[in-house]
Amino acid sequence: MTQTPTPAPPTPTPVHWKLVIDAADPHAQADFWAAALHYEAEDNSTLVEQLLEMGALPVAATVDFHGRPAFRDLMAVRHPDDPYDKDRGTGLGRRLLFQRVPEAKTVKNRLHLDLHPGPERREAEVERLTGLGASVLRRVTEPAGAWVVMTDPEGNEFCVA
Repeated sequence: MTQTPTPAPPTPTPVHWKLVIDAADPHAQADFWAAALHYEAEDNSTLVEQLLEMGALPVAATVDFHGRPAFRDLMAVRHPDDPYDKDRGTGLGRRLLFQRVPEAKTVKNRLHLDLHPGPERREAEVERLTGLGASVLRRVTEPAGAWVVMTDPEGNEFCVA
């Protein structure tokens, strides 16, 4: 008697994600991080215009961002090579979403980005990021490696290794 082989369980579909970062000014943060990562600010203007036309979004919930309508309290940046929804302007890959919150940052981040330009480019990258509005907090040299701890314009920590 032959046994029917048990089918292999289906491969789980990876979970789509984005990193959401609280911000006092999501548009300024998006500009900084788009420049820092060589990402693109998302263009949700078609979606914003549709929502305004339908009356589903009040004008007060929008702003002009680089000459196009945008959500007042949200702005995302995405990797330029990743797919995106052309109707909504929303990235479908690597993204950072900045959301407006009323409170200021008060404690150390529990999560941060590490940028890896490589040891030979680290100092040039630190200089470039400083020119964009970042600040150097400290330089770290340990047996495991060296990196620079920096803050973005709103004080969120990140590292350049």
